[in-house]
Amino acid sequence: MVQEKVKKICEMNMNTSNAHVNGGPSTHVPNGGILKPGGNPLLRMPVVVTSQETSLAANCRRVYAHAHDYHINSISNNSDGETFIPADDLRINLWNLEISNQSFNIVDVKPTNMEDLTEVITSAEFHPSHCNMLAYSSSKGSIRLVDLRQSALCDTHSKLFEQHESAGSRSFFTEIIGSISDIKFSMDGRHILSHDYMTLKLWDVNMDSGLVATFQVHEYLRPKLCDLYENDSIFDKFECCQSGDGLRVATGSYSNIFCVFNCGAGDSEVTTLEATRNPTRRQAQNPARPVRSMTRNVRRENTGIDANGNSYDLSTKLLHLAWHPAENLIACAAANSLYMYYG
Repeated sequence: MVQEKVKKICEMNMNTSNAHVNGGPSTHVPNGGILKPGGNPLLRMPVVVTSQETSLAANCRRVYAHAHDYHINSISNNSDGETFIPADDLRINLWNLEISNQSFNIVDVKPTNMEDLTEVITSAEFHPSHCNMLAYSSSKGSIRLVDLRQSALCDTHSKLFEQHESAGSRSFFTEIIGSISDIKFSMDGRHILSHDYMTLKLWDVNMDSGLVATFQVHEYLRPKLCDLYENDSIFDKFECCQSGDGLRVATGSYSNIFCVFNCGAGDSEVTTLEATRNPTRRQAQNPARPVRSMTRNVRRENTGIDANGNSYDLSTKLLHLAWHPAENLIACAAANSLYMYYG
């Protein structure tokens, strides 16, 4: 028995010597196996099987607290990757992402006497490529472009964009429906897209007149402003977005629908889709036709019929949407569902 073991060890030593001679060293592995140079291992290693399901969990890394006295209405990251701005009704603060205990107030519209307050900040956004430029909108329908290099407190603007209503067309609802709910820079920073209650407006940053195009969104609801005021629908804040190539703009509306407008030269096509699993196209609203109501008394009603005979529901609304910066992809949030459309 002992002789057999000695013989086996001698054979192994001989195999090792031959390996050194014929092509390089060999490595011994447990149970007498040998890993040959340039060959496949004689041992089979176990395969680790991982689960295909990935569980995601959000962890709070920092809290930027106690810098605002009112509800924050917008947040925008800077192109420098180091700072961001949140805006409330009266102030815009500048934060460093790495410093959570100190911020700088860069815009403050709060008057000494609150009775003198005439407008509030509704939205703010950084320029997509110039880290020193930002724009913010107000409840009076104006957009101010400011340069952080001018002063620490940007109480003066470098450009002002607004559209004045003629005195004869003003009414009780003029300022309410003229309040801007959202603004977005185009990807190249050349244009600003704004949304008031009735329309989308496209502004050219390099033009003094500013306004390039106006897109009608809720014109069919103009005869119902009194009803919208009574049920508070007139204060709904709809967001807007623009495609990466700058050729289309979009916004949400009632009945969980969203509208996509072509803003290319000579192209006025409008596409209206409902945010559902099986979206259907709707005929665009035609403000030239009179609006019909479902009943004789429509006060405080949440439903109705638009100019093209399509019913609408004020209780279901699509307020939030975003356009992918590089792809022709739109994400829409309707109620508790998120829909993504590629076209």
